Amino acid sequence: MVYLTRRASFSAAHVLWSSALSEEENFAIYEKCANPRGHGHNYILEVTVRGTPDAKTGMLLNLTELKRIINERVINAVDHKHLNYDVPWLQGCIPTAEVLAMKFWQQLAPAFPPGMLYEVKLIETENNWASYRGEEEI
Repeated sequence: MVYLTRRASFSAAHVLWSSALSEEENFAIYEKCANPRGHGHNYILEVTVRGTPDAKTGMLLNLTELKRIINERVINAVDHKHLNYDVPWLQGCIPTAEVLAMKFWQQLAPAFPPGMLYEVKLIETENNWASYRGEEEI
């Protein structure tokens, strides 16, 4: 089994806020990330696919194709956007790195043959990231 990863970056804003919590609870849990005006990150998205390289090409998947899929299904929708308000398929979710990794998986998975998408990793800061391998749907 070979694993192939493509990295992409985007900038976006978000607010971490749960309508299931009180204002005090939101600020206690999310701290400065609960700023009503939002805050931004320069995210890095890593998408890993797996499989066996083609005997004729030596490639698991053409990197140009992988780049196109990532851009069309995720990056073009989220780059320089406010994730809480500007991305229809993120409406109603709390855009933590964990939830975003799962939502990005949902956008990407249909573009690949079953089992080829292995992992979606979203790096929010140099110290914080989340990885998702499709174990559960949200």
